[in-house]
Amino acid sequence: MFAYIVRCNFSEPAKEQAWNDWYSGPKIGQMLSKPYFRSIQRFRRSSGTGRNYVALWVIETPEAFKTREYTSDWGFFEWRPYIIDWSRDLFTSNDITADSFAVSPQGALHVVSFDGMEKDEAQRAQQAYAFIHQKMAWLTISGLDQHTQVIGVEALPELPRSWRPSNAFAGVQEAIYLPISDFRSVGPHQA
Repeated sequence: MFAYIVRCNFSEPAKEQAWNDWYSGPKIGQMLSKPYFRSIQRFRRSSGTGRNYVALWVIETPEAFKTREYTSDWGFFEWRPYIIDWSRDLFTSNDITADSFAVSPQGALHVVSFDGMEKDEAQRAQQAYAFIHQKMAWLTISGLDQHTQVIGVEALPELPRSWRPSNAFAGVQEAIYLPISDFRSVGPHQA
């Protein structure tokens, strides 16, 4: 399995709720009907640094992006002019399952990314954060835009009462995200 992580900001406050309603509703249903897409949950940043929105998909294979179903019908459509700071990165780890990153409505997602860092620098930064956050899953870049060499993701059962970024390494983006959609999952698809 692979983690397909889409991060972005939205530039038009008057249209933001309508975009979220579309993305967390029809868009999720549309994408989960495509081959190899297994699960999804969307999040909005509540504190820390990084993009405001994260969509965390789990897919079976990178072939998901080459299917006719995906290539004929993907993207943000009429919302595209308002999507800024957009990245779509594919990550791998030995133990990703469809529900690895599921967060309850009372929970949160802790994300640490190393955008723009060279591989060696990102590895040093990741080691500093791994020492502090021992339960974090560390995912290695394996395709698409490759904005960060590695990303740390941890599903938290509840929102931390008083959270502060670790500041373990300069230039790192660390944030707490709250779920803005339910976790959704489907069984394996046939190609």
